[in-house]
Amino acid sequence: MAGRRARTGRGWDASPPRTGDASTPRPRRGRRGRSEEAGSEAPAAAPRDEAEVAREICLRQLAVRPRTRAELATALAKRGISEEVSAEVLDRYDEVGIIDDAAFARAWVSSRHAGRGLARRALANELRQRGVDGDVAREALGELDETTEAETARALVERKLRVARGEPDAVFRRLVGMLARKGYPPGVAIRAVKDALAAQSAEAAEFAEQIDADALADAEGELDRDSRAAE
Repeated sequence: MAGRRARTGRGWDASPPRTGDASTPRPRRGRRGRSEEAGSEAPAAAPRDEAEVAREICLRQLAVRPRTRAELATALAKRGISEEVSAEVLDRYDEVGIIDDAAFARAWVSSRHAGRGLARRALANELRQRGVDGDVAREALGELDETTEAETARALVERKLRVARGEPDAVFRRLVGMLARKGYPPGVAIRAVKDALAAQSAEAAEFAEQIDADALADAEGELDRDSRAAE
């Protein structure tokens, strides 16, 4: 029909694209809108100084929490820092007081005893795992005396007794086991639980009267020594 475009099976016939039309292919461009040209790549970064990398690793570790020298040395080794550079950086940190294993050990003992109720044996094991020297650890643990340790054990037991359920003998075994896992010697653990049970109720007090704390502590101590010798 006149004045109308012929219709094909694919729709109306389209007019040829004009110059600048959106369908006209555009030149390909490289990333970030730049034409792909030879030699446009950025030059490779110069290798960084190993000591600088080591210092950054240490500072990131120390930003999370205090670390011992052994912990930092392990972190550096995992990142491929040489022993020579590691020793140089850590020696310098020792000199300026950024690393202080003695201060770390004292703070660790105080914090973990107050916060988790851990006894000296458990604390000694944690310090050893963190690479603290034996003499340094013993000096820090010496600030936690037997009286304080016994008082903490009793407080832990009293707190657990408020929600404890079951027969006195079952409760007794659970509480002694709890203190043992926190590093308390058998004698300290058994006496703390016995005294707390005696003050709880008439039934618990009657059960506590039957406990020979000294004999039971000796037996538990012998089993404990045998277990450690077998490890």
